[in-house]
Amino acid sequence: MTPLIGRTGAATTLHPYVHREGRPMIGNHDFQHNDLALRSTVHIPDGPATRWPTVIFIHGFANNRIETGASFVRMSRLLQDAGIASVRVDLSGHGESDGDFAQVTITGEIAEARSVVRTVRTFDFVDRDRIGLVGMSMGGVVAGIVAAEEPGITAACLWSPAAVAPFEVGAGRLKGRDINAEINEKGYFDADGHRMSPALVEDITKLDVYGRSCAYTGPVRIIHGDQDDIAPIHYARRYLDHYNGNAELETVEGADHGWSTVPHRTHLHQSTLNFLSHHLKPVDLGGER
Repeated sequence: MTPLIGRTGAATTLHPYVHREGRPMIGNHDFQHNDLALRSTVHIPDGPATRWPTVIFIHGFANNRIETGASFVRMSRLLQDAGIASVRVDLSGHGESDGDFAQVTITGEIAEARSVVRTVRTFDFVDRDRIGLVGMSMGGVVAGIVAAEEPGITAACLWSPAAVAPFEVGAGRLKGRDINAEINEKGYFDADGHRMSPALVEDITKLDVYGRSCAYTGPVRIIHGDQDDIAPIHYARRYLDHYNGNAELETVEGADHGWSTVPHRTHLHQSTLNFLSHHLKPVDLGGER
């Protein structure tokens, strides 16, 4: 993997990059937020354009910038082939980024994602007027809120957004287990091998998913499986009651939360590609914009 960029601050542009003829570029970048390095992978198409429409990926709870089944990697490659750059970032306490998961809050993730968006706008290969977001699960919730609260997002695509989380966690249970009982016993809730802190539980409980997302007026596509037993689809439908006609829900028959079959994942990626290509209007790789 090409060492594209080193550590930079929020106001720093990327170092010049060079394409090999006929080859897109894949490199790394370390974002800085609150003295933590947020490590990322950057995909830049090959072609004559100097600035590219760019998509920022936000992963799900306790996941990373690859996502389940390398779904983010595959999606980035599809975008790259279509003339759209992308940035896949590990939020703090996840993947290769600095930080401890026990310190994670959704409020903190929203702040980190907004910081990443602001820095991406300074990159010398990015068309700052054509920036999209893709978020998976809890990352979908974060992406929806970031689109509303960080100016200049062109389009947002939410995969299986976990809008259920405040309701489920607020009821004191997660995946059928008693959150409070575990916290009282251990000082944390064991979320699939991650220490979920009392602060994170409280933060999720107070999160106004729909109220904080609905101010966004750009196009939103929500893609959700009707067999999702982690984030039931009726919580996705509620988004449509809050947006002002700018959001659409695509229900995929038989798909689960993780898009765990080849046909379902292929459908997810193609739908996302069509949506982002339409709204970000990527560069024709046969000529410069």
